[in-house]
Amino acid sequence: MLSITRLKSFIPKSLFPDDDITAVATNLRHDSAALNSAATDFGHMVTDPPAAVLFPSSINDIISLIKLANSRPVPFNIAAKGCGHSVRGQAMARNGVVVEMASLNNPTRISVSGNASDGFFADVGGEQMWIDVLNATLKHGLAPTSWTDYLYLTVGGTLSNAGISGQTFRYGPQITNVVELDVITGKGDLVSCSAERNWELFHSVLGGLGQFGIIVRARIPLFPAPNRVKWVRMLYTNFSEFAEDQERLISINGSKQNGALDYLEGLLLMHDGPPDNWRSSFFPPSHHSTIISLVNQHSIIYCLEVAKYYDHTSRHTLDKELDDSLNGLRFLSGYKFEKDVSYVEFLNRVRSGELSLKSQGLWDVPHPWLNLFVPKSRIAEFNSGVFKDIVLKRKMNNGPILVYPMNRSKWDDRMTAVIPDEEVFYTIGFLNSSGFDDWEAMDEVNEEILRFCNSVDMKIKQYLPHYRTQADWANHFGHKWKRIQDTKKQFDPNMILSPGHKIFNS
Repeated sequence: MLSITRLKSFIPKSLFPDDDITAVATNLRHDSAALNSAATDFGHMVTDPPAAVLFPSSINDIISLIKLANSRPVPFNIAAKGCGHSVRGQAMARNGVVVEMASLNNPTRISVSGNASDGFFADVGGEQMWIDVLNATLKHGLAPTSWTDYLYLTVGGTLSNAGISGQTFRYGPQITNVVELDVITGKGDLVSCSAERNWELFHSVLGGLGQFGIIVRARIPLFPAPNRVKWVRMLYTNFSEFAEDQERLISINGSKQNGALDYLEGLLLMHDGPPDNWRSSFFPPSHHSTIISLVNQHSIIYCLEVAKYYDHTSRHTLDKELDDSLNGLRFLSGYKFEKDVSYVEFLNRVRSGELSLKSQGLWDVPHPWLNLFVPKSRIAEFNSGVFKDIVLKRKMNNGPILVYPMNRSKWDDRMTAVIPDEEVFYTIGFLNSSGFDDWEAMDEVNEEILRFCNSVDMKIKQYLPHYRTQADWANHFGHKWKRIQDTKKQFDPNMILSPGHKIFNS
């Protein structure tokens, strides 16, 4: 642990009260256990040890640390780390300080307020996990509407990216489902912001990859929570029909529109592996052999997955509403499967797969993931050039491959997150796992996919982006790049925050 005397030597005495210096010193560690933990992430492909790790007892510790960094002749870098679910070292700070946000975790940092006429809200610490937000709000019969597929992620982490899943087509990403933030900027200022107040910081931080500030509180709108979910999967052999059916379903997307689904995703079934994957166990075991036979016959089967929520007031009309929504879809006859599960079981569906992999020692392994947004106009070309060519040739079946559309109108272009220009675009997720000795070969397949997309000018955008040069980042952000540069200078002039993305610290 760094001494108070050593800390005081770094900063002007007038800048901090002695108790602030004491708090930082007390909670700053540089032992091997702390450093090693902060030097790794879910990806297990990048290792960047910091000089120290802060375990804050309050947000004041983070403010003091940032001001300390800025007071030095050569400021040190700072990265906020939630659950460490990044895959390319984005939450690391080589030779700087990593802030372990989980150290702030306290149940009192999730509070529900409001009323029926003005609306209900959850004020949530940025370090809180979405599973805890779900459990806390359900005690009031309420819940947010937009989720990620995996709930053991922090609120600040997903809001710094976008936060997407099968609910996004209807309810928007998580960044459009927050109305107020408390942010500690790169200058050490604690700022409350919204679309009406300090709006420039508000819009920049949402999807801002941690470049402008650290989210320490988010106010999230809540709505009456359903009790149950009807969950349906349907299989296709024809990609065009699969895509057109998805696009038809997401065109009904009003938040209160009759006939709208609550969730829609798609995935690929490939080769001769089991039809279920680590994300969920769904297909009846009695149908596994026929599904495997179908996959072997066609090489790729496309699975459309939808869900509709209900409660005791809507259960009597659920089946008819769902049948009306799915009427006319062109899935394979006899390959429609249904489950009826609780709302919590559905939202937390990935957890059982995670626990199973952990029990087998297959969770803390390299994850060379690639996540893309592909314009609707190019999705058929992506299917033929990537799914049916690169993916099949390389036998890329080491994890789920997701493919499902979203509506641009549900996003807010004032925010930093970038998406394709077309109204409908597809999320593609290659969620691979590998051994420690072959992840580089799998990552080369990712590079081959990117080269193909660039060679035909597909105008894709990366989600959870990873680039090596600032020129690549400028191309990624496109027309937003100049604004991002200016905002960085305004809120983090010494460019100390989130160096792991290598946007301004390449």
